[in-house]
Amino acid sequence: MKRIVLFVMTNLAVMLVLGVTASLLGVNRFLTSNGLDLGMLLGFSLLMGFGGAIISLLMSKPIAKWSTGATVIVQASNADEAWLLQTVSGFATTAGIGMPEVAIYEGEPNAFATGAFKNSALVAVSTGLLRGMTREEVEAVLGHEVAHIANGDMVTMTLIQGVMNTFVVFISRVVGYFVDAALRRNDTQSAGPGMGYYITTIVMDILLGFVAAIIVARFSRQREFRADAGAASLMGRKQPMINALQRLGGMQAGTLPKTMAAMGIAGGLGSLFATHPPLEERIERLRNS
Repeated sequence: MKRIVLFVMTNLAVMLVLGVTASLLGVNRFLTSNGLDLGMLLGFSLLMGFGGAIISLLMSKPIAKWSTGATVIVQASNADEAWLLQTVSGFATTAGIGMPEVAIYEGEPNAFATGAFKNSALVAVSTGLLRGMTREEVEAVLGHEVAHIANGDMVTMTLIQGVMNTFVVFISRVVGYFVDAALRRNDTQSAGPGMGYYITTIVMDILLGFVAAIIVARFSRQREFRADAGAASLMGRKQPMINALQRLGGMQAGTLPKTMAAMGIAGGLGSLFATHPPLEERIERLRNS
């Protein structure tokens, strides 16, 4: 219920900010006089901005299973699978969430959590992670992923992505109309937007898309620190999570599909676009927390 209220309030806040800003800057009057309905543009921007993000969230579990080839453990067939189910169940109970599905997939060391709802999420670990870490380290990684679920990180990232998408769609089209109007100020014959609008919109979508990606990645990195601390809290001590991060630093972490990269235990390239902070920074933050 809390996240539904958050979603509704976020939508209203986005519409309010865009509407007030456009009115204060006189954009509303300009666009209306040039044939663009600001209310329609706001609605279109919200639909495009949040629509894709929400659909991606709702489809995250089946897409994750399909793209990684993850096999959900319905009934444990060996001691390792039984231990995984028991460990995740214990963390879920402590965190106050429903038991997530637990899956294993073939691949280099990594793990991820995904799902639209706290009480029906998915936690998956790779065979490389299970082979390369001690049980205590794997337990810490599982705690990290359960902490992501308990913190509502999947929904939070969807909201942030939706807000960024909405601003990108709205601003790029407003700028497109300004540019098109300037280019066609002496043209009184043509109706509707011209080529200047379409070219400007495409260029602005790309440029603002990069800015939005940087902002989303910044939020993602902060969320990783919280999940590390969450794992330490679930286990009652920091050292296992620190050990797991140190171990991960000596491994070649597996690459996850883009839709799950932000929810993995490791990932991201470049300082601005990285979804995860450097392992050394995560270890230092955990030690000093």
